[in-house]
Amino acid sequence: MPAPIQPFASEADSVHIDELTVENQTDRVSLYGSLIVTRDKAGLANARALKAVLDAVVATLETDKTLPDTVATKPTDTVSDPWG
Repeated sequence: MPAPIQPFASEADSVHIDELTVENQTDRVSLYGSLIVTRDKAGLANARALKAVLDAVVATLETDKTLPDTVATKPTDTVSDPWG
């Protein structure tokens, strides 16, 4: 199963697996939310989708020969609450 994103290649890619969100950025891949892997075909599909994303992240990191020990991530943008 190919990964639905190309890790670290875009600031605009986002994938949802159940209630888990995977956000792609050029300096990081963020995962947040919830993912339930049930013991059924739906759970297997969720597990495979997550594995595809993580396999792509690992493969991208492993092929980068200039990978630093650590990187400072860009701070997230803060916006004012339009309803508050």
